[in-house]
Order: sequence, then C-alpha cells, then structure tokens
Amino acid sequence: MYMNVTAIVPSLNPDEKFLRVVEGLVNAGFETILLVDDGSRPECRIWFDRAMEYPQCTLLRHGKNLGKGRALKTAFNHFLSLENGHAGVVTLDGDGQHGMEDVVNCAKALEDHPESLILGVRVFSGENVPARSRMGNNITSFIFKSLCGIPVSDTQTGLRGISSEFCRYLLDVKGERFEFETNMLLETRRADVTIREVPIETVYIEENKSSHFRVVRDSVAIYGLILKYLSSSILSFVLDWGLFTAFLWLLSWIAAGLGDINIYIATAGARILSSLFNFAVNRTVVFRSRENLGKTLVRYYILCLCQLLCSAGLVHLLSLTGCPSALAKIPVDILLFLVSFRIQRSWVFRK
Repeated sequence: MYMNVTAIVPSLNPDEKFLRVVEGLVNAGFETILLVDDGSRPECRIWFDRAMEYPQCTLLRHGKNLGKGRALKTAFNHFLSLENGHAGVVTLDGDGQHGMEDVVNCAKALEDHPESLILGVRVFSGENVPARSRMGNNITSFIFKSLCGIPVSDTQTGLRGISSEFCRYLLDVKGERFEFETNMLLETRRADVTIREVPIETVYIEENKSSHFRVVRDSVAIYGLILKYLSSSILSFVLDWGLFTAFLWLLSWIAAGLGDINIYIATAGARILSSLFNFAVNRTVVFRSRENLGKTLVRYYILCLCQLLCSAGLVHLLSLTGCPSALAKIPVDILLFLVSFRIQRSWVFRK
C-alpha cells in the first residue's frame, strides 16, 4: 500500500524498539522515512545504522542533543526540500508507543483532510496510564480549552499528521524542545488550521521510563506563555486590589455620602493605574507584540473598559448580598482573568 505521506521519527538514545518501529513503517507502505538522531550516545547509534539498511530511510543527525522541537524542524526542512508531492508528514515516537495501525490511520486522515492538523489522541482513564502523564495532560487540556479556546483531548501526543504548508509555517515557530509541540497547537488559530482528532490505542511501556521529558524544566517551557501571563496578571491584580482597597478607604472618609458610587470610582482609579502596568508587561514580555503601539493600546483599553464595567457591576451585585466589596472583587477578577487571556491573545496582541 502506497502512503502519500512521509514518516518522521525523531529519537534520542534509541534501543531495539526503534528498529521495530522502522520495520513497521516499511511494512505499512511508507516509501519515505526520515529518521532524526538528536545527538544520541555513540553506543546507541547502531540502531540508526541498522535502520538505514532499508532504502526508504534517510538519516538526519544532530552533533549534540538539541531537543525534540529542533529535531522535528530539521526533518520538516528536509521534507520540504524533497518536493516529493506528499500531502505532508506523520510524526511518531521511536519507542514503540504508537501502534502502526494508528500511524496509518493518522496518515490517511491527513490525506483526506490536508487542511487540518491531525492528532492521534489517547484515553487517559486507564489503569496503565502513569499518574504524571494523566495529571499533565488533564491540566494542559483544561488550560487549552479554558484559556486558549482550543479543545484538545490529548495535548502531549507525539503522533501527528501535519500538512506540507503547515510544516513550512512551523519552521518559524519558537520552541526547541517539548514546548514546540505545545506551541504547534497554539499556532493553529493563527495559521487557520483546524484540529482533527483520531482515537488511538493508549500504550505506556515500562511506565514511560524511556521518555526524555524533564518534568520541571520542560513544563516551565511548555507553560511559558501562560505562566508569564499569570505572573503579569497576579502582579497587576495585587496592585489593582491594593489600590482599590486604598481608594475605597479614602473615599469612605472624604465622600461617604456617595454610597455605592464609591465602588465604581475606586474600581476605575485602581484599574487605570494597574492597567497601564499590565499593558506594558503584556505587550513587551508576555505576548511580545509586533503590532503598532497605538492599535494595541486602543484595543487593550476597549477590553479594559468592558472589564471595568463588568468588574464594578459584579462586585456591586455581590455587595448587595452582604459580601464585603474588597472580598467580592477576588472571585470576580479571577473569572475575568480567564476571559481576558483569550481576548488578549486572539485580538489585542494577535501579532
């Protein structure tokens, strides 16, 4: 069976399972297989050498370990230079955790839907799923859906079908290690690429011990954008809440007769000052916007005005129930935080 898709297998320090993966791809009908040695130890290179006995295989080698993201980009760039007319590539791990039938199904899905990013998605409810994998995927899936508006049930899957056009686009996407696969998902909106999920078998060999994922370092890189936005928002929230409380206390002394109007005045004063701080940090540090300062400033303050009215109105409604205004502001702004991230990323700082 001829596959109109190129297979890409990045690997670091492979073992005999790597060779079985390559044999499976050959038997499945893949006529072009790109293997990437991402700086493996000398004693592990024998498996690449044995895989190269198959004429379908091409070996791309890094002199040192550069990370999975860089390995994929190396393969994408080589694939684009081939001009073999293939619809795109299917990427898979070299440790045998992807069944060959699932690989073929993802490749076929890419052939049928070349405008989409194909994800081979696993089920994380089984007893054989390592706790760290289950927790990591559940957290990331929730963040993607609630903050980014991208419903993905398996954000960490390495089995993906990627079109030629999207491969070219991804060469300019940041990320050298595992965070690249996360950034790939985030970029689907900008690139106008839809996501299609193909259910696959959930396989974890020896509790996923062969994974080169560094829990702390790679997690920080994967969640980099969200962590920076969260830090910026927390600092802005602390500043905003402090100013709101101070203004409310001050107004209770000098304008006690205004009653509930003081809530709106205090909210406005605190939000104006904290928003200037938040805009500067988000534009330069978090989203690193390349768009015109004036345009982003106008869009930001349109959003800010809407948030201000929502915040003041909701705090006022909660205060009618007897909840202290300063305390009511906390859950209100947490809710608005989730909404604001999606709007800032997709509209205010969209470049």
